[in-house]
Amino acid sequence: MTEENQPFFVHESSYVDEGAVIGAGTRIWHFSHVQSGASIGRDCSIGQNVNIGPNVIIGDQVKIQNNVSVYEGVILEDYVFCGPSMVFTNILNPRSEYPQRGSEHYIPTRVMRGASLGANCTVICGNTIGRFAFVGAGAVVTRPVPDYGLVVGNPASLRGFMCECGTILKLSRESEHAEARCPRCGRSYQQKGLKVSPINS
Repeated sequence: MTEENQPFFVHESSYVDEGAVIGAGTRIWHFSHVQSGASIGRDCSIGQNVNIGPNVIIGDQVKIQNNVSVYEGVILEDYVFCGPSMVFTNILNPRSEYPQRGSEHYIPTRVMRGASLGANCTVICGNTIGRFAFVGAGAVVTRPVPDYGLVVGNPASLRGFMCECGTILKLSRESEHAEARCPRCGRSYQQKGLKVSPINS
């Protein structure tokens, strides 16, 4: 397929290795590298100086800002946002002298639909970031984040819950049973312990 008729855009300074799959409408900007075996969905935005490792799976409508490396073992579901210079890992105890290469050594990380990872945060491998969760800028995630959870700090701790639209909900992590309505978009949620779910209207 020639550059003129391919259904996605790759800046001339970037590289897409043979064997990578890129969805229609995706745009890959300056100085980025998509390695063989990676799969990127439709209508994604891959910013400047981004590395997508081999066999990484990225869904549709994902936005990855500048200076992010998505290593093998990471799965990003649809509509995930990765802020500038945020960090993924895929090995818990790396040693330069004793390299651990190959997928059998990598500990998988999943970021579920609609989650946002703030600028300069770090996600330690082996954790799942729940649906529509929000990781604050600079946070270090060392444990799973629940759906709609808002976590901040080092190590990241649960401070509250977020609406699908990104607005903080009036729900407390201490509440056992509660309901809240988003003041911005009107969506309603119910809380049972640390589990928050939408109320279908």
